[in-house]
Amino acid sequence: MHEHAHPTVDQAMENPDLEPATGAGPATHPLDPLSAEEIERTRDILVAAGLLGETVRVPMLLPAEPEKTAVAAWHPGDPLDRRADVTLLDTATGEVTEAIVAITSGEVVSSRRYASDTAPYGQPQYLFEEYERAAELVKASPEWRAAMERRGLADRIDLAFCTPLAPGFVGRENEVGRRVIRSLTFLRDSEDDIAWAHPVEGLIVHIDLTANRVIGIEDEGDVPAPSGSGRYDPAATGPPRTTLKPIEITQPEGPSFAVTGSHVQWENWSLRVDFNAREGLVLHDVRFDDRPVLSRASVPEMVVPYGDTSNTRFWISYFDAGEYLLGKNANHLELGCDCLGVIHYFDGHVADDHGHAMRIPNAVCMHEEDYGVLWKHTEPGPVGSHVRRSRRLVVSYFATIGNYDYGFFWYFYLDGSIQVEAKATGIVFVGGGEPGSINRHAPEIAPGVFAPVHQHLFSARLDMAIDGDENRLFEVDAVRIPMGDDNPFGNAFTWSHTPLRTEKEAQREADTSVARVWEVQSTTRTNYIGKPTAYHLIPEPTALLMADPASTVAARAAFATKHLWGTAYDPDERWPAGRYPNAHAGGAGLPAYTADDRSIDGADLVVWHTFGLTHVPRPEDWPIMPVDYAGFWLKPYGFLDRNPALDLPESSQAHAAGGEGCCGGGAACSCGH
Repeated sequence: MHEHAHPTVDQAMENPDLEPATGAGPATHPLDPLSAEEIERTRDILVAAGLLGETVRVPMLLPAEPEKTAVAAWHPGDPLDRRADVTLLDTATGEVTEAIVAITSGEVVSSRRYASDTAPYGQPQYLFEEYERAAELVKASPEWRAAMERRGLADRIDLAFCTPLAPGFVGRENEVGRRVIRSLTFLRDSEDDIAWAHPVEGLIVHIDLTANRVIGIEDEGDVPAPSGSGRYDPAATGPPRTTLKPIEITQPEGPSFAVTGSHVQWENWSLRVDFNAREGLVLHDVRFDDRPVLSRASVPEMVVPYGDTSNTRFWISYFDAGEYLLGKNANHLELGCDCLGVIHYFDGHVADDHGHAMRIPNAVCMHEEDYGVLWKHTEPGPVGSHVRRSRRLVVSYFATIGNYDYGFFWYFYLDGSIQVEAKATGIVFVGGGEPGSINRHAPEIAPGVFAPVHQHLFSARLDMAIDGDENRLFEVDAVRIPMGDDNPFGNAFTWSHTPLRTEKEAQREADTSVARVWEVQSTTRTNYIGKPTAYHLIPEPTALLMADPASTVAARAAFATKHLWGTAYDPDERWPAGRYPNAHAGGAGLPAYTADDRSIDGADLVVWHTFGLTHVPRPEDWPIMPVDYAGFWLKPYGFLDRNPALDLPESSQAHAAGGEGCCGGGAACSCGH
């Protein structure tokens, strides 16, 4: 995988998919997303309270979600108490204010100010305008211009692409407590050229965004910028192939789901779709057969640490949600491109740098997909062959953070399973080097183009609610039994079922050698064989953080040092790496949340799962990387008394040609693949 140079003036500093909001329907449920009207009203309230002056900007505006008890007590027709959680930044002083705004009553119910160099330690999320300002400061710098001229690049200054990048945390005295951003330089041959293909290796500019000045430049090495093309438009790739025949996806009777506002019903599933600027897609009140499974689910953070020791990249460890806001960078999805079939779209509404509402059209896509065979059996005799096809409901969005594109997909299946999948694509982040040379931290993927090793590690936050909020957590391993009296033939094995009763006991690593899964049980409901109803969290192979435990990135991204964390629910504990991971020395988020080692046995349980990708780039990843996948499953384990999909009808296509269907052809019949 790769990483990002994040949105810059050259990439439409403001998300090109954002457009001024023209209004949205009023909220009808406490968990509905913030509307454009509510965001604008929040801004008006802040202005009236004197909190949003001329130099003040809005790095982050999120819904302040109501307490669970308030949601449970609410009934349709009851008044709504809608609130917003706002971070404000005075760009002139660096002062930060956090405010809770009661949109309904029109007041600021709480606010707290922090000096730029005091708690909360760490910087608010970047503003889109800061990317443009950083590029301007770099290009106006005499030192940068001198470095370009020394390298013989004076004639390419105007077309240079100066990408702004989060600085990590390296403890430099002139950076601690300051709002810093770094810039690397890439070249373009023309206005429409792909700059990522031409890195100016060893040229790093350090910028203080509050002081509005360059505070340092590093200029090391004289490696020529790679000259090959990174273009991928038809002019570069040639005419598209003509050998692929069309695949048409039709649902002549329409989709099987029903949508009312943010509420979705599909077969046995019920859920609410939410969207905010930081997490992007959020799901609430996920139920199967009207029984709770998840109270809230999202992927609220990801880190992309690099394994390169060069001055140009050793500090890179992006937090794409906590530093850049995944939701604010969401794409406008389009039929036939991002989604196929009969689609329902949800718009996203976020605040721009000034707090005005901006609409992301079609931010979330929802549709149904055929998914092959769900169950099948062929029995000799009159029973014959039976097969039913699987189908899944897909709820997804994509975000572009600089050179990387990330898709987040939630799949709901007819058997009660949930799959979560992250898709990484886009352009790998590269540096320059001598063609043919060996770099143990960065393979050469094109002549003179070296892509550093790195990881994409995501954290899913799963507020579990298996038949209610009182749940228990267990670790389940397959166990080999030594050959002997208990295993005379050597074939036997069993399983262990270990309770994880406290937050520190629940800090665990996956182990594919023993088929490890984690089980979340209800403490209040049993199934028809008398066992607690449960779901299994099934991890997929994922390397944890490869950085040394003593490194600053390990301190900042501690969530990525374990595959599993379990915490007692606290509405303020939302962010795996803390509210402000940018320029933070570490220890925020999950390490702080679990410091008291609270009991989680029979508690309102939140499970946090780390999953992701470790990427050693290859030539096939250039110039655009094919999608790579990472994810996990939640599967019912005794939550249901039997296969819930036994009553599915045969596929309509089984009878399309006048045949007898999937169970009319005896042992030779098979409609699945």
